[in-house]
Amino acid sequence: MLDLYNREITYLRISVTDKCNLRCIYCMPEEGIDLRHHADFLSFEQITQVVKVGARLGLTKIRLTGGEPLVKKGITDLVRMIAGVDGVRHIAMTTNGVLLQAMAAELKAAGLASVNISLDTLDPERYREITRVGSIEKVLEGIETARTQGFSIKLNMVVLDDTVIDEIESMRRFCLEKKIRLQLINHFSLNEEKYNNYTFDRPPKCENCNRIRLLADGQLKPCLHSDLEIPLDLDDIEGSLRRTILSKPERGSVCENRLMYEIGG
Repeated sequence: MLDLYNREITYLRISVTDKCNLRCIYCMPEEGIDLRHHADFLSFEQITQVVKVGARLGLTKIRLTGGEPLVKKGITDLVRMIAGVDGVRHIAMTTNGVLLQAMAAELKAAGLASVNISLDTLDPERYREITRVGSIEKVLEGIETARTQGFSIKLNMVVLDDTVIDEIESMRRFCLEKKIRLQLINHFSLNEEKYNNYTFDRPPKCENCNRIRLLADGQLKPCLHSDLEIPLDLDDIEGSLRRTILSKPERGSVCENRLMYEIGG
């Protein structure tokens, strides 16, 4: 389906939870977040129904995000349910990789095709500083397991203000050795005006944006860099998706009503 600016919208990013097992300095408050009730979030059956309707509208790529999607109980079941939807061509996941070693095989068997693994440095001490609680060894083990399972892998590296060129070059060498793709992400704030000419690979240029987002609490976001949200009407999913796509702005501005861990980037 085309939006009002003739962009073909083919990509649905689904945040399955706002919980995370890390506390990255640019994403999650150090003290964590208030716990919410299970009923506050969409069920797997509801998410799958959205995917079914979305696939009929041309949403053929699905990415599961969080928070951290691997902390969501039964996430493999959701992957399997989405994999069974006619019209879905690719299921991806963005994860911090901490739990990936234990879950990679079952995720692959369920139908997950690719993983983007967040890793901003190869230095264990700096990794601990950025994540506040993380152990880089678990992420590196997860990467190796994902490689042996045959996943298509990208490493998402957020380039912070104090990231030095040597860190980027070390990551380039690591990815070259492992035969995985490196994706450099400019550190940005949702409540600061988006500009359209970032230094690195992400965020994408607005004219190339082909995505909408479904949040865990049932709100649809036409644009990451916007406060605009469309409530999902489970009695009219197609109408909700159409309104979301047709509400997509020509370019992003600011988002002040959500924090990054609620949206999944």
